[in-house]
Amino acid sequence: FEEVAKFRAARKMWANIMKELGATDEKALMLRFHTQTGGATLTAQQPLNNISRVTLQTLAAVLGGTQSLHTNGFDEALGLPTQEAASIALRTQQIVAFESGVTDTVDPLAGSYFIENLTNEVEQEALKIMQQIDEMGGSVMAIENGFMQNKIADSAYAYQKKIESKEKIIVGVNEFKSETSTQIPILRIDEKIRQEQIEKLNAFKSQRDDAKVKASLLAIKNAAMGTTNLMPVVIEAVEHHCTLGEISDTLRTVFGEYQS
Repeated sequence: FEEVAKFRAARKMWANIMKELGATDEKALMLRFHTQTGGATLTAQQPLNNISRVTLQTLAAVLGGTQSLHTNGFDEALGLPTQEAASIALRTQQIVAFESGVTDTVDPLAGSYFIENLTNEVEQEALKIMQQIDEMGGSVMAIENGFMQNKIADSAYAYQKKIESKEKIIVGVNEFKSETSTQIPILRIDEKIRQEQIEKLNAFKSQRDDAKVKASLLAIKNAAMGTTNLMPVVIEAVEHHCTLGEISDTLRTVFGEYQS
């Protein structure tokens, strides 16, 4: 329910902020967002229980009005998803989309006292945090001051304390444990794939125009050092077959890397 309220509050806040900025096109007032189910909430213990967790998270996202959705594999806590885990994740989306009927109604929980009240609470608390960030001088200053990082760390610490005290029950972890362990297949990545990828990258680089690559990366550096819009020069660099690593390294020479 909190996830539903969070998405509903975000959509409402977006529309209001866009209006304040002067947007008049109705489509500009529509918040479009992607949702991924919570991989961090999935457990290595009794991993098949994660299918139920992902289903609940999927349903919450849809009830909240997401336009795009990724469902995690039930083996997320153990490794990259196997083909079976990926298939079950996909089928979970399809069952919610085509069998549950929740997609037939826009904002199906609207009007519920609990949901409406929770949505308003989330909105008010979010606006307070935005006000704090504005008073700090914006998001960049807030990050440099450790504000976001501390908020996340505090939340993670409080969550873990609740698990350890059993104030929050995690099935199979701190309650309803099983004496026997469920053995599921784990995806193992063949080491030779790394070498194959290196060979593909080398072959890719050998077929491009090095002069255009160097010129494109220099254009990115010059744009980064000034006030020019980076997007056009980055697009041009990609069209001249510069790699993501080369583009990122060029930007690092100008901006460096942020250290918390």
